[in-house]
Amino acid sequence: MPQPNSTRRTLGVSFIQGLVRWFFRILLTIFYRVRVHGLKNYPKRDGFLVCSNHQSFLDPIVLGVVCPRPVNYLGRKTLFRFPPLALFLSLNDTIPIDRDANSIGGMKETMRRLKKGESVVMFPEGTRSGDGELQPLLPGFCPLARRTKAALMPIGIAGAFQAYPRDTLLPKPGFIHAVMGSPILYSQYQDLTDDEVTELLANRIQVCFESAKAHWQHSTGNSSLILGESDDLRPAEVELL
Repeated sequence: MPQPNSTRRTLGVSFIQGLVRWFFRILLTIFYRVRVHGLKNYPKRDGFLVCSNHQSFLDPIVLGVVCPRPVNYLGRKTLFRFPPLALFLSLNDTIPIDRDANSIGGMKETMRRLKKGESVVMFPEGTRSGDGELQPLLPGFCPLARRTKAALMPIGIAGAFQAYPRDTLLPKPGFIHAVMGSPILYSQYQDLTDDEVTELLANRIQVCFESAKAHWQHSTGNSSLILGESDDLRPAEVELL
């Protein structure tokens, strides 16, 4: 796997990103007591797609905090129309994507960063869940993964939907848990069809999500489950952010 590219970010940008990460880390710890499980599963080197379920607007922030190294994001091109927001998104490695067009430029930039050893966050469901459960994945990530030979890093998030569902104007305090599963290497999916790759990734994310949901239920006192580890996860590692 390629080494992460450290030359694209200037010292000033890296400093700003560090401040933003710590700001949201403190914010999420105070209001959502965010916990990450299975951190040992996170690859030691970058250059992969971080693939998570999508519960709310909080998800990109949660992933930016729980992932141990900076990640890139995909954002709607329309978000870049407001200059202050465009500056913030650009400083935090967001790649503009035009959903209504071919978006060749956005995909080329995404591939360029992956090939240079950086990691990119994707939500294969395509949009936020309407009920908090994992929705069917769209296979659109497959061509990108194949062309870059990127590993797929499954992550399940629980509690973000209860804190900030899509039909709510403002978020509310709560608990959020993220579970990291074992990455799917290119060698494990290169001979599979797109439908088979999509099903494999969906199963991995579902396992992570169910584990995260069990941890979330335990935190809220809604379950008396004895929390164990799935076969998909290595020994648990819980990080207090």
